[in-house]
Amino acid sequence: MLVSLSIQQLAIVDHLALEFSKGMTVITGETGAGKSILLQALGLALGDRCDSDSIRHGADRAEITASFDLSQLPHAKDWLIQHALNSDTCILRRSLQKNGRSKAWINGQSCPVQHLKALGELLLDIHGQHAHQSLLRKDVHLKILDQYAGLQPQTTQLTATYRSWHRVHKRIESLREQDDVQQARVQLLRYQIDELDQLALQADELSALETEQQQLANAEQLIQTSQQALDLCDHEEGAALQRVNQALQLISELKAPNLQPVLQMLSEAQIQLQETSRELEHYASTLEIDPERLQWVEARLSDIYQMARKHHLQAEELPAHHAQLKQALNALDNSETHLDLLNSELTALSTQYRQQAETLHQERTTAANKLQQAVDEQLAYLGMEKSQFKVSLKPLEGLHANGLDEVEFLIAPNLGQPAKPLIRIASGGELSRISLAIQVITAQTSSIPTLVFDEVDVGISGATAEIVGRLLKQLASRGQILCVTHLPQVAAQGDQHLHIHKQMDQNTTLTQMVLLDEKGRVGELARMLGGIKLSEHTLAHAKEMLKGSRH
Repeated sequence: MLVSLSIQQLAIVDHLALEFSKGMTVITGETGAGKSILLQALGLALGDRCDSDSIRHGADRAEITASFDLSQLPHAKDWLIQHALNSDTCILRRSLQKNGRSKAWINGQSCPVQHLKALGELLLDIHGQHAHQSLLRKDVHLKILDQYAGLQPQTTQLTATYRSWHRVHKRIESLREQDDVQQARVQLLRYQIDELDQLALQADELSALETEQQQLANAEQLIQTSQQALDLCDHEEGAALQRVNQALQLISELKAPNLQPVLQMLSEAQIQLQETSRELEHYASTLEIDPERLQWVEARLSDIYQMARKHHLQAEELPAHHAQLKQALNALDNSETHLDLLNSELTALSTQYRQQAETLHQERTTAANKLQQAVDEQLAYLGMEKSQFKVSLKPLEGLHANGLDEVEFLIAPNLGQPAKPLIRIASGGELSRISLAIQVITAQTSSIPTLVFDEVDVGISGATAEIVGRLLKQLASRGQILCVTHLPQVAAQGDQHLHIHKQMDQNTTLTQMVLLDEKGRVGELARMLGGIKLSEHTLAHAKEMLKGSRH
């Protein structure tokens, strides 16, 4: 239940602090006084989209705070617990900034605006003043029927199945459309892979071939140069190793302690020269002049470079490219198997969808009969006892997100006449009463104890207006009703009466809202009955109307 609402700097409101109680609260005021601001503030507190233009002129920000009693709202309590929030109370706060952004809090903790919307759907239900206009749309008829029958879980499940089916169906269509392009791609890949298979380039082969080609091309020069270096180190008379050996022998014979470091360095030089000579001998032994091998290596390198140019790559990138082409071909080869799997999945989803849709159709058919009877009873109560309301269910071809039913509301305004679509036969007044009847019936099945009706009595007057007021008061016995109305017959039925009016202050227009006492209620009802000038007769009529609503 809505306990309180605080509005600051919104539209033409400076500050309003309102408290609400159980039963029926009516909200009245002259046109343009700001009755819609109250509902706008509630909507913002419950996560509606915001607009910086809503902030009062001259203010930096607007702020709305709504407090709810959760004693009759177990689902809202569960939601708070699931989101690790205090479930003993429920205070929603929304701050609107001039830059168009907003901030939101639940029980003092910052949260996304989407959380306000999700929680708000469990706290309060608003029936708008334009509901009778939306009643002309067939998509709204389906939504109303499902809401009346409590079929939202089933429709949500069916929609999820449809989306899965649609996703797989689109994937299959895409694969089939790509089939011709894919076949050409497969042929090209196989040709390229066959070329690379024949080349059979190994991972480290290129660098080894390039090194070998350098050696073979310069083998004669390499052999001659390495032999000369070897001779200088060891093999010829007066080579470096012989001279180091001689110097080592001479220093050793001196037996001079001060020359020990020199002796050590000469010994290390001797070892280094010996190792150098051995390495040169080994290197020279591996060199040979082999024109045939050189010709083969150069031809092999030419094939590799040519293949790299063909694929617009560096030669060293060919092995990795070869592997990538194989992977791409493997993926395309598996697509046919993948298509078979997708077709099997599509068949299973189609079967599942039709089973769910058929069950939903049966439940909708049962609910349609009950809704017809309930609306006819309400219409009779609202002065349309000769009318007959029908809910038409026609089968749809193909699969659809909301099932296989096309739902449309029909009305036969007089006995003996065939039922026809509302848009073709219902007058404005009839449409208003049909809309109100449906809203009252669906509200009776709602699990939300707080219902807001925003001028749902538009297009209704006289005795019918009094009946509308009684209907709303009857609904209020189950919880809490907030009703914005322009009809005194409806306003008189309220347990609590809030009056909204404008106040001018130094060229500034502000909206004020007050809770009316008995005298104030009589005066407001008289104004609604007779205008600005209140006669004794009008006041007496207002008193009688207020007294009659309590019996």
